Amino acid sequence: MRLSVLDQSTAATGKQEDQAIRDTIKLAQNCETMGYYRFWVSEHHNHPAIVGTAPEIVMAAIGQSTKHIRIGSAGIMLPHYAPLKVAEQFRVLEAIAPGRIDLGLGRAPGSDGKTAYALNPNAQEDSEQFPANVRDLIAWVSNTPLIENHPFHNLKARPSGASSPEIWMLGTSDYGAQVAAHFGIPYCFAHFITDGRGVERALDLYRTLYKPSKRFPKPIATICVWALAADTTEDAEHLFASRMHWKYKRENGELTAIDDPEKIVGFAYSDADKLRLKQFRESAIFGDVARVADQILDLAKTYNIDEIVILTWTHDQADRLRSYELLADAFSLTS
Repeated sequence: MRLSVLDQSTAATGKQEDQAIRDTIKLAQNCETMGYYRFWVSEHHNHPAIVGTAPEIVMAAIGQSTKHIRIGSAGIMLPHYAPLKVAEQFRVLEAIAPGRIDLGLGRAPGSDGKTAYALNPNAQEDSEQFPANVRDLIAWVSNTPLIENHPFHNLKARPSGASSPEIWMLGTSDYGAQVAAHFGIPYCFAHFITDGRGVERALDLYRTLYKPSKRFPKPIATICVWALAADTTEDAEHLFASRMHWKYKRENGELTAIDDPEKIVGFAYSDADKLRLKQFRESAIFGDVARVADQILDLAKTYNIDEIVILTWTHDQADRLRSYELLADAFSLTS
């Protein structure tokens, strides 16, 4: 079974935000050594906790400092951009790391409405054109012809080369699954966003409606889960407090960087908050490595997938790295 990584370049209290970008690049290098198959980076804007705003730039840095791990975006929020420009960026990335680039696409803004408007005042209109933009992007990235009578039929995304990026569709709804199936491209469901709600239906739709493509004659599906492994259950409980507290603050209208778990000890949650957080804890994947590995294997069996992408948030980089080390050992990953 393959394990892969999504890193969101999360900011931590008491540290400069830009350190998160350097931590992401270093983590990619470590994950390659540990044997993870892919390393994906996300795109968010004007977000105090998730500061990875330009995945294509981070990918270039990772491409130059690794040798064989696949590198991808999870994802490029296509309504913000012109498809040709995205295609050109990823053709350049393919030149930097040939045969290792994944172009993960999303339709969500990755931000609030005001920020989305600042990025592209026509984002709503472009969102409605999403399937057509995906169609054009696939053609430009793979250096295949656009549809007949396309106004840009004579334009090429350069540089050309012997290989081209894999294009993935990312999502949390039936819509993304149907788009992926229609174009015959791989699909990743963001389990960590919905806490698993909607996964089964989306994957069933994707597999049922899948139209084979030349590059992908069979459907390829995976899920991305939030998971945290530690040396002991007690350590995992302590580290998980940071994510749980962040969720509490978000639900109460406060977005911040990730708090140090030491500073959260003894925080007085209301009875209503305790109940909601209890439900969140029960659905979360965290604990000692044996428990977390079993949960990951159960998900793979349940959804009939042979690869799972793992996202981990911790206040300190060393704890995030340790979690990935433990899981790599548990699954006998090799570089």
